[in-house]
Amino acid sequence: MSIFDNIILELALIFAGASILATIFLYLKQPIILAYISLGMLVGPWGIGLFEDPGHIEHISHLGIILLMFLIGLNLQPRKLFELLQKTAIITIATCIAFALPVMLIARLFNFSWSESLIVGLALMFSSTVVCVKLIPTYSLHHKHIGEIMISILLLQDIIAVGLIMFLYSSAETNIHIEALFLLLKTLVFSVGSFLFVRYGILTLFRKFDKIQDYIFLVSLGWCLLCAEVAAFLGLSYEIGAFVAGIMLAVSPIALFISEGLKPVREFFLILFFFSIGAQFDFLVTKQVILPGLILACVILVIKPYLFNAAFKLAGESAGLAKELGIRLGQSSEFSLLVAYSAFSAGKIEARTSYVIQLVAISTFIFSTYLVVYKYPTPISISPSKR
Repeated sequence: MSIFDNIILELALIFAGASILATIFLYLKQPIILAYISLGMLVGPWGIGLFEDPGHIEHISHLGIILLMFLIGLNLQPRKLFELLQKTAIITIATCIAFALPVMLIARLFNFSWSESLIVGLALMFSSTVVCVKLIPTYSLHHKHIGEIMISILLLQDIIAVGLIMFLYSSAETNIHIEALFLLLKTLVFSVGSFLFVRYGILTLFRKFDKIQDYIFLVSLGWCLLCAEVAAFLGLSYEIGAFVAGIMLAVSPIALFISEGLKPVREFFLILFFFSIGAQFDFLVTKQVILPGLILACVILVIKPYLFNAAFKLAGESAGLAKELGIRLGQSSEFSLLVAYSAFSAGKIEARTSYVIQLVAISTFIFSTYLVVYKYPTPISISPSKR
C-alpha cells in the first residue's frame, strides 16, 4: 500500500471516528473538542494502536494553526495591532513571569533540577492560541474589545515562545544576544518586504481580478503558506509568518471575504490537530509523573485566571471582562509541547521532565475547555443560548 493510500485510510478513520464520538459527546452534553482528543487517545499508539505513528498527522495538522493565525491577521488592521500591543505588552510580560515562578518552584519540590524546573516554568507560562480562539465567538474575536485584547496577549506570548525555543536550540558557544538581534532585524525586513509585496503586487492583482472568487482564494492561500515558509527559513515560526501575511492583507476590503472562505479549511486541520494531541498521550509513561503533573495542572488552572483577572483590572478593564479573559486564557499552550520537544531534543531536559510538561498541557486543555464551554458563549457550546 502506498503512503498516499495510508493517509487516505487514516483520514477516513479519523473523521469517521470523530463523527461517531462527537455525536456521543453531544448527546452527553460534553464539549466536542474533547471528542477529537479522546479519539486520538483511543486509537493512537498508546490506545488500541490503529495509528502506530501519528507523527505525520501532527505535521499535517499544523496547517490548522497556520491558517488560524492567518485568519486572525486578516481581521486586524496594522495600526490597531500596534495600539493593542503597546497596551498589553506590560501585562503579558508581567503575567508570564508571575506564572513561571510558582510552577518552577513546585517542579523543584518534586526533585527536578533547577535548570529543568526553570524550563518547566517557562514552558507552561503560555496560553493556548488554538483553544482560546476556537472557544470564543467569531464576532467577539474580530469585532469586540475582548477579542482584540486576547489576540494581542496571545501574539506576544507566541513571540516570546519562539525566542525561548531559539534559546533552547542554541549551543553554549552561540551568543544568544547576537541571535536575538538578528532575529529582530530579520522580522523587520520580513514585515517590510511583505508589506511592499502586498501593496504593489497582490492588491493590484486583487483589484483587477476581484470578480473571480477561485483566484482570490488561491492567491490568498498561496500567500499565507509562502510567508509561513519564508518566516520559518528566517528562524521565526510558521505561525508568525502566517500572521504577518494576514496583517498585510487586512488593509484590503476583500479581507473579510477571504476570511470566510478559509474557515472550513481551517476547521479540517484543527480537528487533526486536536486528534494528534490525544494520539501522542502515553498513559504508561505519564503515570510515572502523574502526581507532579496533576498538581502543576491544578496550580495553573487556579493562578492563571486569578492573575490575569487582577492584571486586567489594574489595566483599567471592567471586572466582568477581566474575569472572562482570565478564564479564557487559563490553560497551557500548544507551544508548551513545542518547548518540551525542543528542550528534550537539545539535551536540556530528561524524558521525565518532557512528559510532565505534556501531561500538564493536555490536562489544562481539557479542564479549561470544560470551564469555558459551560460558563461563557462559545461556538461549540451545548446550550443554544450560549452558542
